[in-house]
Amino acid sequence: MADGLTVDDASRASSSPSTRHDPRRPTSASRPLLLRYRLTPWWARVLVVFVLSRVVSTIALLTFAGAQQANAWTLASPDYGSFATIWDGHWYNIIAVVGYPRDLPITGDGHVGENAWAFMPAYPFVVRGLMGLMGLPFATLAVVVSVACAAGAALLFYRLMRHALPESTSLFAVVLFCVAPLSPLLQVAYAESMFLLLLCASLLMLVRRQYLAMLPVVLIMSFTRPGALPLALAIGLHGVLRWWRRHDDPFPVRERVRVAVSAAATGVFGVAWLVVAGAVTGVPGAYTETELAWRAPYIGYGPLVPFTPWVDGANWWFPGGSGIALLVVTLVAFGALLLSPWARRTSTDLRLWGVAYGLYLLAVFFPQSSTFRLLMPLFPLLGVLAVPRSKVYRALLVAVFVAAQWVWLYYCWWVNGYDWTPP
Repeated sequence: MADGLTVDDASRASSSPSTRHDPRRPTSASRPLLLRYRLTPWWARVLVVFVLSRVVSTIALLTFAGAQQANAWTLASPDYGSFATIWDGHWYNIIAVVGYPRDLPITGDGHVGENAWAFMPAYPFVVRGLMGLMGLPFATLAVVVSVACAAGAALLFYRLMRHALPESTSLFAVVLFCVAPLSPLLQVAYAESMFLLLLCASLLMLVRRQYLAMLPVVLIMSFTRPGALPLALAIGLHGVLRWWRRHDDPFPVRERVRVAVSAAATGVFGVAWLVVAGAVTGVPGAYTETELAWRAPYIGYGPLVPFTPWVDGANWWFPGGSGIALLVVTLVAFGALLLSPWARRTSTDLRLWGVAYGLYLLAVFFPQSSTFRLLMPLFPLLGVLAVPRSKVYRALLVAVFVAAQWVWLYYCWWVNGYDWTPP
């Protein structure tokens, strides 16, 4: 044979380990596709995930819209824009068109009633500005703003995950963010998309230790959704941890000052909207009393006593002590998640955020159906669920999340007669 090879030599060479087919190695047909994937920029991969997830959630929303009966907000079988602006979207529409009331509405028994001061201005004012520039209706532009902010949040979330997790795990965390049970809220007239975008930007700058640069972002965030106060606590915990580890990770005085300034300023931002509402209406507790109006149908009117709402809610939903037991089990499970081996692979700062925001929810919010929406700022913890690399696990988790979208839309978004489960 040519090159001095015998038939036996050629036979042995063809079956040698270097030339035998390994099923784990990509075939020649799949190599170009794999190469193109590896050459695709990270932001393009994230946007592909985001677009595909919007197709899934849009199908779900349109399906429920087609079955929707006439209700307080829409006619039967409303179009997408009308269906996307029900519930709190109606309040944001009011704010975008007429602003906030100077006089608080008072109920027949002398309490502050539900009103627009419960909703912060950044999101509706952005939509209002675009309405003036483009001449398009609120419903259209509200959805456009939400989707654009959600796409930005997905991109920043990937960068946030990459601080501690490998590329594939970070991208799967983005998949979980985009198909999460409440992800349809990312494309309706709610401020959640804008808030998550700003929160993600703030946390990204925190892990990068850009303490002062984050303050303009935090300022806008504090007028979008409540969340600046727990962020101030997270920044403070970050500073304490850095001081504790200062021998291994230098923590010079100038950075200590920056952390202190950032935490203090964020705390001030966290109460700014309360001050604005009180100043405009002349009622110092205007915002707090307005928020309490939403829990009155459950437990009546009463003062806000920190850390009692969840106890009251547990006893209201599950009387006889079972509610308290369920609350304790939930808190223990949350703590176990934060201390799990999966969690320890993620950023410590993101776990501190989980602790801070969890304490904030326990301190001020009454548990009801909208609590699921209030859990959305814990989305950085999706990185914990993304750590396992089993393909079966990941496929099942995505399937469960997508199915949960339909469950949430059925119970919380779709209006079915007298609906006591607002999103």
